[in-house]
Amino acid sequence: MLVIPGNYGKDTCDGYSRRAVLRVGSSAIAGLSAATLLEKAAGAAEISDEEARYGGKGFGAAKSVIMLYLQGGPSHLDLWDPKTNVPDNVRSVFKNIDTKLPGIQFTELMPKLAQQIDRATLIRSVSYTPVGLFNHTAAIYQMLTGYTADNVSPSGQLEPPSPKDFPNFGCNIVRLKPLAAPMLPFVMMPRPLQESNVIGKAGTAGFLGRAFDPYYLYPSGDDMDMAKMERVRVDDLTLRQDVPLDRLQRRASLRDTITAGMKSMDKAVQQYALNEYYEKALGLVLSGKAREAFNLSSESAELREKYGNNTFGQSCLLARRLVEAGTRVVEVNWPKVANSDNHSWDVHTGLSDRMKRQSAPMLDAALSALLEDLDQRGLLQETLVVAVGEFGRSP
Repeated sequence: MLVIPGNYGKDTCDGYSRRAVLRVGSSAIAGLSAATLLEKAAGAAEISDEEARYGGKGFGAAKSVIMLYLQGGPSHLDLWDPKTNVPDNVRSVFKNIDTKLPGIQFTELMPKLAQQIDRATLIRSVSYTPVGLFNHTAAIYQMLTGYTADNVSPSGQLEPPSPKDFPNFGCNIVRLKPLAAPMLPFVMMPRPLQESNVIGKAGTAGFLGRAFDPYYLYPSGDDMDMAKMERVRVDDLTLRQDVPLDRLQRRASLRDTITAGMKSMDKAVQQYALNEYYEKALGLVLSGKAREAFNLSSESAELREKYGNNTFGQSCLLARRLVEAGTRVVEVNWPKVANSDNHSWDVHTGLSDRMKRQSAPMLDAALSALLEDLDQRGLLQETLVVAVGEFGRSP
């Protein structure tokens, strides 16, 4: 039956839950939490003229965005912004190397990316406006939403996510640039944003409503395990074992027959575009396009090795596959966030050793491989790749 949820979500943009719109004929589809993402994305075409001017045709050629979010505060001084002719206490301990662009130098930690920088734009002036103390959580919120956070404690910590938060940049994109084909609009991996025990802040659709939230992937296992991303479960895109394909198709056919005779509900159907979104959701399940995009094993061992034998590298490869399949936005969050003996960018001690052994080689391999791979497939001209942290490091 169709449920109209009254005042639910009255101070958010979505007046009904993530699955409510599929409750008409819901027995015909199993496990489609992604379906309302399609509905809401398509609904963006009906926004007002005032709103449409922000999502209409522009001069840019990008059709998709891959955000590589280097959470933890990577030291720019030791990567892509080395200082020369400065005192020892400011200069990186790593040697400078030339890049493919004359006059631009990186440190020796980024040899592969140095040969790909002609495909990129290097911005060395990004900063954030602190609210309270300089802290990761407030900076993350501003970097990924564009707004400073309210309710910041004196230590700079944030409250948990709220329906009144500003939306993640990707949620805005999929609202204003809807997908025409049945594909996941926005995917975030290999984990949701997390900092100081606050999970999800700046990684949701906030006041836009839950239907614009990313599709989260959070596989279990160690981040240095190359097979971790192969354990991704995409249950929402898979038929339940008790609903065979032919049975699902028969249910869809029955629903079409019933719908055709429901003259009295024409206006309701038009209002909610139930048939249109049902067909898109059904197509997403039946086509297997989205499920196939998650199949990393179809890539050659050589290419997977090139991206890196770790979660970040394989996530970047999966991001390329998703964009190639039609996903609008992919956000790859750096796997480690805690300051411990791992590849986190949040390094307070032993920075030079840990960056040299762990984090820098992972970034150098994955980002350079992604740029080259996209270019070779003709996707780079229509894919905006952004690699950024919430802030850098002082000398």
